[in-house]
Amino acid sequence: MTTTSTTADKTRCAWARTDPLLADYHDAEWGLPEKDSRALWEKLMLDGFQAGLSWLTILRKREAFRRAFEGFVPEKIVKFTADDVERLMQDAGIVRSRAKIEAAIGNARAYLAMQAAGEDFSAFVWGMAGGMPIVNTTGVVPTQTPLSQEISKALKKRGFKFVGPVIVYAWMQATGIVDDHAPDCHRHGSKNT
Repeated sequence: MTTTSTTADKTRCAWARTDPLLADYHDAEWGLPEKDSRALWEKLMLDGFQAGLSWLTILRKREAFRRAFEGFVPEKIVKFTADDVERLMQDAGIVRSRAKIEAAIGNARAYLAMQAAGEDFSAFVWGMAGGMPIVNTTGVVPTQTPLSQEISKALKKRGFKFVGPVIVYAWMQATGIVDDHAPDCHRHGSKNT
């Protein structure tokens, strides 16, 4: 069961109490339904970089990631060359994983291929989720679900990498596709919009 903490008259999910940056992210961003395709893609890329690390690490590096990846504009990232990969491997402000960097570049190609085929990224993802946030009322937070497995499989089929079902589920939580705020959290359910 997810526990919560209360600070400044707000009850928050337990993970958001360990650092002020996490509390701010929780209150202002995490779990809000994101419908913008490019923003959804950026968050998926950041969740891919998080694999094996804490979200706080990625959150602290997010602005450096945005600079390094030119605002996470897929049309710019697809033009990255081997020299850009080497540049990114030397950037201490980001996670310097060659596999993750190359995956982000490849994922920009996959994202743009979906667009070129007339498949809007947001409509694709939200369509798989039924169009509305899935509200978890149990307080038990899984690491993956049948839906995250299905979305992962569909993304991999389209050429995406670093989109396993656990990464996809974390992304679903972050983008409000699923509402995993603790039942007594001030952001749970209808309070998150």
